[in-house]
Amino acid sequence: MAQRFGGKFSPDDNASETSRSEPSVDGAYARATVDPVGARSNILFIPAIPMVFLALNDGAIGLTVALISAALLTLAAWLLRGGLTAEAEFNARKVARRPALPRKMISSALTGLGVAFAAYRSEPGLIAPLLYGIAAAGLHIAAFGIDPLKSKGMEGIDTHQQDRVAGVVDKAETYLAEMSDAMIRSGDRKMELKLNAFQDKARDLIRTVEEDPRDLTAARKYLGVYLMGARDATSKFADVYSRTKDEKARTDYASLLDDLSKGFDARTAKLLLDDRSDLNIEIDVLRDRLQQEGVVLDRANKL
Repeated sequence: MAQRFGGKFSPDDNASETSRSEPSVDGAYARATVDPVGARSNILFIPAIPMVFLALNDGAIGLTVALISAALLTLAAWLLRGGLTAEAEFNARKVARRPALPRKMISSALTGLGVAFAAYRSEPGLIAPLLYGIAAAGLHIAAFGIDPLKSKGMEGIDTHQQDRVAGVVDKAETYLAEMSDAMIRSGDRKMELKLNAFQDKARDLIRTVEEDPRDLTAARKYLGVYLMGARDATSKFADVYSRTKDEKARTDYASLLDDLSKGFDARTAKLLLDDRSDLNIEIDVLRDRLQQEGVVLDRANKL
C-alpha cells in the first residue's frame, strides 16, 4: 500500500494544526547504514539456474554433476550473505567476538568446488577442473575478503559475564525487532520514525553494556522489563490506531516513547559517568602506589 511521506519541507495543509502534537523525529536516521548484502552477493545465486537447464540433455551423469555444482554454488551464495551480515555487525561494534562460523571462507571454498564440478562437465579430468576451482575461490576471496579471525576489545573482559550480556542483548534486540514489526500495522510513518529514534536510544544503552559487561546489573531492567513493556504497548497501539485512528491514543503513545527515550538516555549517561569514576579511582590508586615507590609525579600531566 502506498504511503504518504512528509517532512519539514513537504507541503502539509494541516501543518499549523498538528505542529504542536506531532512527535519529533530528529535523529531518526542517525544509525542508517548500507545493507551489507548487496547486488554483488545476490547475483551469485543466478549461475546455478542456467547450469541446471543446460544440463537437462547431458544424460544422467551430466545432469547429476550439474545439480551438485548448482547446489554448491547456491549454498555458497547463501553463506556469503550471512558472512557479510556478521562482518558488518562485527565492524559496527567496539567490542565483539569473531564469528563462530567463518561463512565467507566456507563460501569461497564451496564456490571453488562448485566451479570445479561445472568445469568437469565440459573438460572431464582432474587438472582443468582443479585449476578452475582454485581460480574461482581466489577471485571470490579477492572480491569479498575473509571473515574476521580475531575478537576485538575483549582483553580483560570476563568471557562468562560477556556470555550473560550476549543473552540479554539478544533478547533486547528481539523486543526491538518485534516493536518495528508491530508498528508497521499502524500505517503511521511519523510514529515509525519516532519509534526508530527511541530504538536508537535503546541501542546506545545496549552498546554501553556490551563494552563493559559490569554494567549489566544496572541496565538489566531497562533491557528486559522496560523493552518488553514497550513492545506490548507498541503492539496495542498499532492494533488500536490501525482500526480507529484515535489521536488520543497516538498522543499517549508518543508521550510514552518520549519518557522511555529520556529514561534510557539518563541510564546510559549514568553508566558512562560511573565508568569514568571507576577510571579516576584506578588512576588515583596507581598514582599513590607510584608515590610510595618514590616516583615523583607531575599532577599537571593528565592522563
